[in-house]
Amino acid sequence: MAPTAIHLRKHIDPAEHYEPCWPQGVRPTRFDPHHHARAARALLNIAYTPGGGDVIAFQDWWPALTADPEYRPDLCFIALDAATGEPAGFAQCWSLGFIKDIAVKARWRGRGLGRALMLQVFATFQARGIYEIDLKVAADNPSGAARFYAGLGMVEPG
Repeated sequence: MAPTAIHLRKHIDPAEHYEPCWPQGVRPTRFDPHHHARAARALLNIAYTPGGGDVIAFQDWWPALTADPEYRPDLCFIALDAATGEPAGFAQCWSLGFIKDIAVKARWRGRGLGRALMLQVFATFQARGIYEIDLKVAADNPSGAARFYAGLGMVEPG
């Protein structure tokens, strides 16, 4: 039986200023599919191996992702480890206000990188006039993701 997913929503206040505070040693960078796509999928797979998301081969993921009408490369957010140039965190969103995937490399967890990525997502959708952002998280996600999202004001819609 597939794990139960929890649907969460963030109501974006049009008057609030969502400003990410990037951890020292991390450099947010514009997502370039030619340079970042493989490494972003690898990060997602590492993060999802213990549970909480799908582990998918790049050659299966990338064509399906880019063929989706809601895919936009400017809604992929990547933060690089400044020392190595490798992805430290990645978030991929759909155009209608849905966070499809987000992952932070284990060594960067607990430093504010996930929060910075989410605030960047909130700010981006706010600038586009989208004031409700949704995501689904596996109820048994071992990373504590549901608590993390709750701390950002995400709640089950009701």
